[in-house]
Amino acid sequence: MELVASLTSPFARKIRVILAEKSLAYDLHESIPWDSDSDVINYNPLGKVPALVDQGKIWTDSAVIADYLEYVSPKVQLIPTDSLQALEVKQAEALADGTCEAAIAIFLEKKRPMDQQSVSWIARQQGKIDSGLSYLNEELSGKRFVCHETFSLGDIAIICLLDWYSFRFQESQWREEYPQLAQYFNGLISRQSFKTTAPSS
Repeated sequence: MELVASLTSPFARKIRVILAEKSLAYDLHESIPWDSDSDVINYNPLGKVPALVDQGKIWTDSAVIADYLEYVSPKVQLIPTDSLQALEVKQAEALADGTCEAAIAIFLEKKRPMDQQSVSWIARQQGKIDSGLSYLNEELSGKRFVCHETFSLGDIAIICLLDWYSFRFQESQWREEYPQLAQYFNGLISRQSFKTTAPSS
């Protein structure tokens, strides 16, 4: 397996955590999409990471790659075999990913010159983040895991979101604003798969 990824991408990290949890060996091909010499387009026509190359086929989009890895390595189960329970886990993943996409949109917008930034666009994306985190805060109150009392893909997606948000938005007070979510985060972030894939500048 070859994983095309940026080491700071939360979506690529999600796949790196899955690979670690499943003890799957892979070669890392580091490529940052917005670098001028990036070759990501050779793996994904949308120019996004991650992309996974396995047995001559390229898989793109972290949600699709997560499903593929569950298919090829079901021994360590991160998505339930029960169809309805699997959908619940995938919904948790989708909420985390959507919240993360809104945060990334702000991060990229703020890279633009100040006079070109859209205040209304940033506010709209921040509203999505606030709504997503508020929902998770209520949903995870008193819980160790997001679904079915077992560690799953949903948990991986949520922790990758929260750790990336802390990494890129250090001024955020989300832990104080969402204490139940912070307690959930603290209970899982010390897991080895998260330690070995932590983002760095």
